[in-house]
Amino acid sequence: MASVSTVTTSREVSPVELWRHTLGAGDATLVLSVLALLCTGIVMVASASIEYAGENYGDIWYFLRHHLIYVSVGIGLALALAWVPINFWASWGALLLMLGALSLLALVLVPGIGQEVNGSRRWLSFGPLRLQPSELAKFCFIAYLAAYIVKHRQNLRDGRSALVGLLMLLGLVTALLLSEPDLGTAVVIALTSLGVLFLTGVRLSNFLVLGAIAVGACGALALSSPYRLRRLQSFLDPWSDPLNGGYQLIQSLIAYGRGEWFGLGLGHSIQKQFFLPESHTDFIFSVLAEELGLVGVVGLIGLLSLLVARLLVVGRRAECAGQYFAACFCYGVGILFAVQSFINIGMTAGLLPTKGLTLPFISYGGSSLVVSCMMIGVVLRIEHELSGGCLVPSVRRRNLP
Repeated sequence: MASVSTVTTSREVSPVELWRHTLGAGDATLVLSVLALLCTGIVMVASASIEYAGENYGDIWYFLRHHLIYVSVGIGLALALAWVPINFWASWGALLLMLGALSLLALVLVPGIGQEVNGSRRWLSFGPLRLQPSELAKFCFIAYLAAYIVKHRQNLRDGRSALVGLLMLLGLVTALLLSEPDLGTAVVIALTSLGVLFLTGVRLSNFLVLGAIAVGACGALALSSPYRLRRLQSFLDPWSDPLNGGYQLIQSLIAYGRGEWFGLGLGHSIQKQFFLPESHTDFIFSVLAEELGLVGVVGLIGLLSLLVARLLVVGRRAECAGQYFAACFCYGVGILFAVQSFINIGMTAGLLPTKGLTLPFISYGGSSLVVSCMMIGVVLRIEHELSGGCLVPSVRRRNLP
């Protein structure tokens, strides 16, 4: 059992003081890597969207302005969540989040409520604001998964009943996501769950069973849907259909080839000039490869790797301190960013089939960016509490088994 510690303070602390204390507590690598990624994303969104925004909106900075708003909202929510004690999520906050996420995933499928774009019903509108529930579901599922593992930790190691319950929930989330359809997010959540279970010491036989189920399910989904099968065929041989199914991948590979070692220079991409679809969202990495070359590609992958490594280190520190919910949450966030980045970069390079997934902190997309910042905010709180600080009055850390 983890020891109980109670820390009180007699004054409220400003957000600036919170960030100063967080940096002083050893989070400089985490914070600076996130800020570097956000700055890179701002520059690349401005560059990749300028032609499309000018042609379709009559304003070359249309997407940049919106992206800056999303960055500001994301940082604000990260600050707010850094004030929330971790025992809130470990107790009943995670359950409320999961119930809310399931409700939104179901609501988006209701005709007349969910908005359909490019054949997918993934968005909810609240006046001028649009929310993508599948992005919020990532945060909610990781929080609930961490709380579930803490509650059923022994059973997950020695039995299988808790594993069945987790599979049922994962199946429900996957079914709702596939109804949109959003196979990419379903795959990311499933792989993240497998990774967290592996790192937290689930019985090897159970892990192998889960892996076999996941592989079988992905294969069945790919073969059962005509449009997914066409995507798979286009991935295997994009040149067999260069003007339709293979068009996007071919244009992405051309962008990679143009970049060479040092790129064409920032803002000088040719593929973003209406050759490469989704150049400021799913395929923004291709534009970066064309403009900044291999040096820019390696630099960005290095930043993403640094962020993931730092998240795993924080998770390991929490596990050693007996804070198992915090450990599972950090592992989940780190694995999610790693999996999503790998899939996004892999599909732009022709290593994986095309999926509608953004590159964390880089691609244009409000829901994805804001939710990513929210997860970082919770991790900052975890790091802060592990360092012995507590800026919220009269907070008691909860025991975890």
